[in-house]
Amino acid sequence: MDSTVVEHRRLIIAGTGIAGLTAGIYAARSNNEPLIVEGDEPGGQLTLTTDVENYPGFPEGISGPELINDMKQQATKFGAETRNGIIEAVAREEGGHFRVELTDGDVYTADAVIAASGASARTLGVPGEEELMGYGLSTCATCDGAFFRGEDMLVVGGGDAAMEEANFLTKFADTVYIAHRREEFRAEDVWIDRIEEKVEAGEIELLLNTELTEIHGTPEGGIDRVTLVEHPEGHPTAKLDDPATADEVETYEFDVGAVFYAIGHTPNTGYLTGVDVELDDEGYLRTQGGRGGNQTATGVEGLFGAGDVVDFHYQQAVTAAGMGCQAAIDADEYLSERERAGELHRAESEGEGEDVAVVEGDD
Repeated sequence: MDSTVVEHRRLIIAGTGIAGLTAGIYAARSNNEPLIVEGDEPGGQLTLTTDVENYPGFPEGISGPELINDMKQQATKFGAETRNGIIEAVAREEGGHFRVELTDGDVYTADAVIAASGASARTLGVPGEEELMGYGLSTCATCDGAFFRGEDMLVVGGGDAAMEEANFLTKFADTVYIAHRREEFRAEDVWIDRIEEKVEAGEIELLLNTELTEIHGTPEGGIDRVTLVEHPEGHPTAKLDDPATADEVETYEFDVGAVFYAIGHTPNTGYLTGVDVELDDEGYLRTQGGRGGNQTATGVEGLFGAGDVVDFHYQQAVTAAGMGCQAAIDADEYLSERERAGELHRAESEGEGEDVAVVEGDD
């Protein structure tokens, strides 16, 4: 065995968001002693949400970081272990177990892996973005729209997600504005038709050939305005950077109380390329789904998926928690079957030849 292997684990979970921590709670209670690796966004996207009001059991709401911290304590209480680190690669070893390599050089082996590494919301990188994320700037209208009742709201994007978010926000907003850098939307016709109905009703206004370049406000007071740029031929920021067209770009301040990015998510699956797992066209993990057990299993035996790394549609804390629960149960059934068959991996500690993890018959 490679001398760099730290230890063998029965189960490794990638990610400490809602899905990963829920999986950790269930896996620990099943005596699978999971190791949960935090990743480069510990706690996941929920840590960017100041208040969570739609997670069951908290009638007064709870902050995203507080909910994550409580779940982490609950997981460790039952025997889960968490560690800082980013998984760089997962590979399937001869014998059916996994080799899990971290960016700091540590290597683990595991009988099963749950990928709960989430999806990162795409951002623009404009001034004010980092300071105001969670304080008026959001990547989830369903999560945060109700906090800004009566405000004018700006949705950035031109695809189905932007149309859906803008449509949803009309429940709360005075007026919803959609800023899109081109003249034509990328969304499906059915969504464009719905938005046009809202435009005719005065609930939505379109800011076409327009891009957001700065967000103004404070964490204490929230967002009070944004800076927008416009060019009749679209893609105004690119034209602003070109001396030949810069004078043609209109720059102006625009008053809004909230901004919602709807420019897509990037699923965090790059570390799984070594196991040849099936992904969809957008890079999300494909799982078995359907009815009955094993719904979170991937096409790679012993590898399961949960949360936003799989779910490109709902992307809610409560659905991620449900999938984390399912993945832990599916993984437990897989491990139990392998244990009964005497097929769990037998690992040796570095240079000593001693077992360092659960092996067949020890659980």
